Amino acid sequence: MRHFSRRVAGKNYRVLGDRPLHRHILDTLVAVAAIHETIVDTDSPQITREIEEQLPQVRIVQRPEHLRSEMITMNDILINTVRQVEADYYLQTHSTNPLLREETISHAIDLFLEKRDQHDSLFSVTPLQTRLWSADGRALNHDPDNLIRTQDLEPIMEENSCIYIFSRSVLEERHNRIGKRPLTFVMDPAEALDIDTEVDWEVARARLAVADEQPV
Repeated sequence: MRHFSRRVAGKNYRVLGDRPLHRHILDTLVAVAAIHETIVDTDSPQITREIEEQLPQVRIVQRPEHLRSEMITMNDILINTVRQVEADYYLQTHSTNPLLREETISHAIDLFLEKRDQHDSLFSVTPLQTRLWSADGRALNHDPDNLIRTQDLEPIMEENSCIYIFSRSVLEERHNRIGKRPLTFVMDPAEALDIDTEVDWEVARARLAVADEQPV
């Protein structure tokens, strides 16, 4: 969790609904029975302080100075983290996924463990069924001369950055959290919202407000 955010200022500790953004995903992760330990890699003094005070069961890994640049890839950060945390498998998600549900994470874990003999990793995807074009006007996934309904197009899977499951060996050997034999985990697009802009923030705020109003 970065302290600095360029497009949505201070988003990781900005209040969304009834709590700071980072608390949404942390509260969800802590509730997942299959997760043995929740780790936060951060360079933020504010997030560190809030977690230590409010979620003492969550372990903090301080991000070293050489990994704090915006140009550093997530895979470099993950390698640093897993070398400090022993585990058979790691699940990674982001504070910017506040709508991700406990049940969805549990389902992804169960599915991966069931199929791990055939797959070395898992990542979540969102199906796209829309007409896609290249910048130079080439049809990428459809035939413009044979206009079929978008719902009849073969889905293209978008990596949505919500859930990754991998081992340390996969990450270190490939320098990638996605292995050679990944399992794709399809998610509801509404749940897969990633806050990257102020518009995303407002969408998340509205959806959380609606959810709070629904009867239990």
